[in-house]
Formats: sequence, C-alpha cells, structure tokens
Amino acid sequence: MKRSVVVLLHGGYWLIYLSLLSMTFAVIATQVRKTPPNLLSLFPLVVLCVVPNLVSFYSFYFLLFSRFLGRRKIFALIIFGSLICLLSAFSGVFLSLPFFGLRQRVFADAREFFTLTASFFVIAAIHGIIALVIRGFVTWYDEIKLKEELAQRSFEMEMALIKSQINPHFLFNTINNIDVLIIKQPKLASAYLNKLSDVLRYMVYKTKTEKISLATELDYIEKYLDLQKIRTTNPNYVSFEVMGDADNLSIAPMILFPFLENAFKHTENKKNDHAIRIKVSIEKDRLTFECENSYQTDSNGKQDFGGLGNALVKKRLMLAYPEKHTLEIANNEGVYKVKLTLI
Repeated sequence: MKRSVVVLLHGGYWLIYLSLLSMTFAVIATQVRKTPPNLLSLFPLVVLCVVPNLVSFYSFYFLLFSRFLGRRKIFALIIFGSLICLLSAFSGVFLSLPFFGLRQRVFADAREFFTLTASFFVIAAIHGIIALVIRGFVTWYDEIKLKEELAQRSFEMEMALIKSQINPHFLFNTINNIDVLIIKQPKLASAYLNKLSDVLRYMVYKTKTEKISLATELDYIEKYLDLQKIRTTNPNYVSFEVMGDADNLSIAPMILFPFLENAFKHTENKKNDHAIRIKVSIEKDRLTFECENSYQTDSNGKQDFGGLGNALVKKRLMLAYPEKHTLEIANNEGVYKVKLTLI
C-alpha cells in the first residue's frame, strides 16, 4: 500500500477519534453547566485522552504486530500488550498533574486512582486492538499486491524460460562439452548426458509444487554442479559440502539455483581451487545455505551481481518464507558471498 494512503488512513482515524472525543466532552459540559463550554477549557482533557493512546496505538502497530502477532505468539502478545496498556494508563494519570495539580481526588483516594487507571487501561487496549486491525489490513493488502506482482513476474519468467530453451547458455556449453567426451570417453559422456536429462526434466516438470523434498533438491544441485565442472580440468574448482540429514525437510523448489547460476556466471578463473564454495548445513528445522565465489572485476573495478534474478529470489523468499528466512549478501575483496537461512 502506498505510504500516502497509509498516512491518510492514520490521519482519518485520529481525526474521527478527536471529533468524537470533542463532541462527547462538549455534550457532557453542556449538561453539567447548562452553557456551551469554552473549547480551550477542553484542551487538557483532550491531551489526557490522546497522548497515552498514541503510545498504545503505535506500540501495538509497529512493535507488537511484527514481533508477536505476525509470528502467532498470542500469549506473548497479551502479556506485552497488557504492559504497554498499563504504561499508557499510568502516563495518562500522571499527565494530569501539570493541568490539574496534586490536589485531585484521584491522588487522595485509592479507589479513584484505580478507577481512573482502569479506564485509561481499557481505552488504551481498545486503541491497541484497532492498531492491530489496521496493521493487519495494510499487511494483508501488501501481500495481495505482492502475490499479484509475483504471479505476473512468474508468467514473464515462464515465457522467458520457453524462449531460453531454444538457446540457453548452460545447455549449449554442456552439450558441447559432452560432445567432446563422446569420442574420448563415451561412457562418461553417456553419464553426463543422463544427468543433463535429469536436471532439465526436474526444472521443467518437478518444480511446479510449492515444496519439494530437500534431499531431492540437493540431489539435482549435485548433478547440476557435476555438469558445470565439465568445463574445467580442475577437479577442485567447486567445493560442495552437505552437513546434516536432509531426508525429513522440504524446500521451495529452485530457490537455491539462482545463487549457483550467479556464482558460475561471474567466476572466470577455473584453474583456482575452490573458486566456488558451497555449503549446506541442516540442523533440526533450520537450513543454512552458503555460497562463495571469487571473481575478477571489470575495467571499472566493479562487477554486477544484481539484476532481476536476485530481486525475484528475494520476493519469492518473502512470499514462501515470511518472517522465516534471512538473506545476507556480501561483496568485497574479490569474493561474493551469499548466506541464506531458512527456518
């Protein structure tokens, strides 16, 4: 949702609240005094009913929603929400000191103090709940827009994939390398050809589901790496390590492949050992994927690792693993590093 729309939404909410508050105080004052009240005389009451609720509203909106409600930690939400409402209530009570002084009955009678504090607490809780509803609506709307955009991008990528199948860089390189092996090592060429067939079949037919077995994904990654290693005579060009048991975990298909493709695209010196280092660590329900590759900068001292691919991967991660992933990318001293953690 656009920031201007969100600002208008918040402004409209507080404008309505202030209008209702002013009307309520005006009606009460008129009934008590039998004369229309001076608007300036209502200012202290308006401040007391607005400032504490601003604290409650935006604490719920910015802090509690993302930390607890978004992660479905309802018990923690209730506990911390109650503490914030209590803080807002006390701030409202003691904020009356500058306006009405210490001689108020609320500071002399414990029952009056408790009643006023409870009233402020309930009002703060109501504002907090409304804040969660508004934030939930904004988040829901943003997710809908993101899904629509991702669906459109997915369609565009499918069309690009259909076109790329005619002349893909990876496919041509692999076929040319296998062609060289056919005469020299026909059995090895046949094995690589089967791996190529498996990888292409996987990319085209087996990646349409939302999740796939992690063991299956890693198996095809290993085949993909074997095909890439045909391009060099250095057996240590790529380092691939898997730590942990992948049998009981699942993953969004092809979520790791863009990082691998990016590494092979930008790593030029194939004679260096471990020019590309890939490590997959599995611990219970946590998967950590690390990929590093050395590269040579261009004449301007820069190398472009971004583009549409990384942007789409980040958006796909946001959709497939909301609040359940971290992506760290570093690019310095001729080494490009990616660390992805999925929970």
